[in-house]
Amino acid sequence: MSGKIPGMDVSMLVALAEPNRMAIVELLRDGPLTVGEIANRLELSQPHASKHLKVLSNNGIVEVKPEANRRYYKLRSEPFQVLEYWVTSFQKNMERKFDNLDDYVQELKNKKQ
Repeated sequence: MSGKIPGMDVSMLVALAEPNRMAIVELLRDGPLTVGEIANRLELSQPHASKHLKVLSNNGIVEVKPEANRRYYKLRSEPFQVLEYWVTSFQKNMERKFDNLDDYVQELKNKKQ
């Protein structure tokens, strides 16, 4: 891999790195919420919560669904699937390295005998 995360702009990680935005993502794991509900649960002002939601929306992490006079924010699954793929690639690489290390240790043991 070339250092680029396939299907993901690194700005998504930057958006998630901010503690309030990460807290919003954690809240939205359980389902859609309005900006007012998010602001209340995180003890943020509504404009502050809206600012964070805009960043999350601009980075494709959340989507907005208008319903009557309310706007519900919910997580999009695609960015998290990309993150999972990326993290899994590290896990597979590490497992391969450990397997190679195990093989090498076994080879050394066999030589000693």
